[in-house]
Amino acid sequence: MKFSPRVDQIAGEGAAAWNIHEQALNAQARGEDIIALSVGDPDLATPRPIVERAHEALAAGDTHYTDGIGEHALRVAVARHFTNRSGLAVGPGNVCVTSGAQNALFFASMLLLGPGDEAIMLCPGYVTYEATIGASGAKPVAVDLRAEDDFRPDPDAIRAAITPRTRALFITTPNNPTGVVLTREELAAIAEIAREHDLWVVSDEVYSEIVFDGEHTSIAALPGMVERTVTVSSLSKSHAMTGWRSGWLIGPEALIAHAANLGLCALYGLPGFIQKAAIVALEQVDAITGEFREIYRRRRDLVVETLGRVPAVDVQCPQAGMFAMVDVRGTGLDSGDFGWRLLEEQGVSVLDGNAFGPSAAGHIRLSYTLDDARLAEACRRIEALCASLRNARVSTG
Repeated sequence: MKFSPRVDQIAGEGAAAWNIHEQALNAQARGEDIIALSVGDPDLATPRPIVERAHEALAAGDTHYTDGIGEHALRVAVARHFTNRSGLAVGPGNVCVTSGAQNALFFASMLLLGPGDEAIMLCPGYVTYEATIGASGAKPVAVDLRAEDDFRPDPDAIRAAITPRTRALFITTPNNPTGVVLTREELAAIAEIAREHDLWVVSDEVYSEIVFDGEHTSIAALPGMVERTVTVSSLSKSHAMTGWRSGWLIGPEALIAHAANLGLCALYGLPGFIQKAAIVALEQVDAITGEFREIYRRRRDLVVETLGRVPAVDVQCPQAGMFAMVDVRGTGLDSGDFGWRLLEEQGVSVLDGNAFGPSAAGHIRLSYTLDDARLAEACRRIEALCASLRNARVSTG
């Protein structure tokens, strides 16, 4: 039997990157002592007020169909939150509720791109971008952010990648995997390019509530950008709600009308009890995210300080998020081999930087989503592998 050619467009290195994580989970299931730092799923519990509101809604029978675009009260809450954070006044008519940020990215790709189009994505970038763009039939075009430039964007490189087929730019700020927060000046340069070439910008801002250093700016709030920007976000990371699948996209009302139609055939509405819980999450956003942010800051500092003392590796201190990029080229292994040996010999799983784009080759991404003791043990095991590799080189040298 034949499959659609589209199946090849939703695969690739990004999808294959999860193989090591699956192997780690299988080993854990067998009872092995595995420390999984390969996924951004916080170990923190969803805050009790959010869970209790979901229980109340379930007990009251909120188990029926909902508005496909999202309940009005939640869209009001999302719009208010975005306005407070960005300074850009938007309303519920600019919001479409989705099943997590990944669903919102897929919606954006389907609504903005088509066969023959091209979409620029800044790399390193999240592992699903390539497949999400490819699912529309468009061609993803990577613009590399170089490690020697601290993974910051080069406007000239972006301009050089634009062709008559380019329809959109996909950006991530704060960035996953690097933790880089784009400055207002960097975003202004990207905005200028988008206006010059009449491009859409899809801005993934999932980690905007977990910024340690610098200040988050939404590109939609810059001059001339509100009508050409789709902002994507969710509660998954900021509120430890990954499994709740509560996300949204914000954009022009005409785009949201099309998103409503797409939602009818792709989602048919997020469960009502989840939407009511999401409203509580947004109402208590400052208290919740403030506490979580300090936990992640402490964990980031632990990882950066501990691995910073390990010879042969170099850690870039992330400005935001829950991931650190570690340059392992000094160990003599490429990042893929390093990751597999780390799992097989030390029981720690990380992701190969190649999954995020060729400019991240030689790096691994590790998440600091476990408690301090497990993170410290994971760092000790990484140091042990590096020592083993160094001793092996000495003995054969």
